[in-house]
Amino acid sequence: MTQKNVTVTGCEDVVQVNLMPDAGQALALERTLHAVNKAANWVSAVAFDRGVPHLYELRKYTYGELKSRGLGGTSCPACDQEGP
Repeated sequence: MTQKNVTVTGCEDVVQVNLMPDAGQALALERTLHAVNKAANWVSAVAFDRGVPHLYELRKYTYGELKSRGLGGTSCPACDQEGP
């Protein structure tokens, strides 16, 4: 079994967990992380291209697309933080 260290950040808490997925779970986790990372990059580009610095307004432009990709509107890390 492969051991992976992952740090999960929340509003105020940071929790470190050890993931020990089997082969199937590892593949699913890898695919999910790639999909979320790709979505985060897209959301970031939308925010930059449209000059949208705040979460609420950014969601107006991105929520539907994220949902169609099978991701919830707040699954994407770029959607979890407001800009400057």
